[in-house]
Amino acid sequence: MSTRSDLLLRGGLVVDGSGAEPVTGDVLLRDGRIAAVGLGAGGRGAGGRIDAPGARVVDADGLAVAPGFVDMHAHSDLAVLADGEHLAKVTQGITTEVVGQDGISYAPVTDETMALVREQIAGWNGIPDGVDFSWRSVAEYLAEVDRRGSATNVAYLVPQGTVRMNVVGTGDRRATPAEIAEMRTQVAQGLREGAFGLSSGLTYVPGMFADTDELVALCEVVAEHGGYYAPHQRSYGAGAVGAYAEMVDVARRSGCALHLTHATMNFPENRGRAGELLALVDRAIASGVDITLDTYPYLPGSTTLSALLPSRAAVGGPEQTLARLRDPGERAWIAHQVEVVGSDGCHGVPVDWDSIEIAGVRDPALGDRVGCTVARIARDEGHPPAEVFFDLLLADRLGTSILQHVGDEQNVREIMRHPRHTGGSDGILVGAKPHPRGSGTFPRYLGRYVREEGVLSLADMIVHLSARPAARLGLHDRGRIAEGYVADVVVFDPATVADRATPDQPRLTAAGIPWVLVGGVPVIEDGLRTDARPGRALRHRPPGAARRVP
Repeated sequence: MSTRSDLLLRGGLVVDGSGAEPVTGDVLLRDGRIAAVGLGAGGRGAGGRIDAPGARVVDADGLAVAPGFVDMHAHSDLAVLADGEHLAKVTQGITTEVVGQDGISYAPVTDETMALVREQIAGWNGIPDGVDFSWRSVAEYLAEVDRRGSATNVAYLVPQGTVRMNVVGTGDRRATPAEIAEMRTQVAQGLREGAFGLSSGLTYVPGMFADTDELVALCEVVAEHGGYYAPHQRSYGAGAVGAYAEMVDVARRSGCALHLTHATMNFPENRGRAGELLALVDRAIASGVDITLDTYPYLPGSTTLSALLPSRAAVGGPEQTLARLRDPGERAWIAHQVEVVGSDGCHGVPVDWDSIEIAGVRDPALGDRVGCTVARIARDEGHPPAEVFFDLLLADRLGTSILQHVGDEQNVREIMRHPRHTGGSDGILVGAKPHPRGSGTFPRYLGRYVREEGVLSLADMIVHLSARPAARLGLHDRGRIAEGYVADVVVFDPATVADRATPDQPRLTAAGIPWVLVGGVPVIEDGLRTDARPGRALRHRPPGAARRVP
């Protein structure tokens, strides 16, 4: 019997997330689920036209119908609370995003660490109006997402650096056995409250001060709860392969599933070396380690300007960092580390100031810096680049975001083809000129790398963007166009889908994606954003637990 909530996608090219060849057919959505899939003559499944009297019919002729995309590396921790439209993500066809990334986020926290975290990652997330930061636990953060409603579904990772800040502080020292025990307790509590795993930022203070044994101890807890480990490792530049090997060692020793986040090989030192990373991954998989990875399909990276600092400069929190940047002796030492030695914050590679482009500033008075490289500002003002670096960090109170032009196209394509690959935008959404990947990652995969370049087939790419990440998250009723699955669905035109975001206009939304539905509710309808916020905070349940009813 039909209800008013029924919606029938008629005659679309069903790309179901299984990897099978797409087939023309009908898809009926009812009460938040996929009620039926009818495929054309010679197709798979029940076959034929679906009759659903009273259903709203959407003519999908010439369009592809696919599972909603899962952004495996999102920096929307505050955007899902503050931005009701969330156009950057929903216009790409993203229906679920994973936040709490890179080891630094907003739960679990104390009053003191919340204040530190807000300042430390203001360049990632801003400090938006209307967010009161009143929660402290993972459960409270997820409840706040549900209370406000979200355009997308939200999965959360416990941030290892924040947990270390809670227990050990921001200092560069080994954790004591008692401190490791307390960190394990906090990680376990976050997982019990619904987090899907643990993230690390091992080039960011204070997560970077954890040694391998400490990471293993925390990942043992994650493994016990059926979660996964998502590290931003110690280097993506000099020593990148060794840094990846350490993460594989952590997974092997702890028994924890591993998801290599923004799995790139960057900087001139690593051009053409993706094969070394993939060989390491394949050997580990063959030996029984459970590994997946994500990438974004662009060459520049994106982070905060303060991330380039050596770790010693960031010890003690933002106020102590700013004090060091005012000290002439400290400035001289930092400049040598950054420009000559290669700081740990810059992946062990001496910085090329021509590659550092200002993407966003916290202080609007500094807006004329946006879009300029540090080298260009230095030339225009007649100052050494390191002085421009220090002065901008001081003036903007460490809130500056950057693009770092260090990627390699051969590496991007080779890693993208790997059978354990998934998509992740790593998109910073604040600032005047954020990285275009925040608005363009998923349509870029479909337009450039499927239609134009043929790096993957359409059927294979949908697996990478939907079914495989859903499986990594343990969302066994999402990521497929199949009867009984949650109706997270994207409808796009394979002939026109494309990213329009550019470095100069980074917030231009995608072309060729007229319909996006979250739990069967349209958030994009005929190419326009509705006012719906049907997304919710997803909560992980370990294997063997009762299946969560979305």
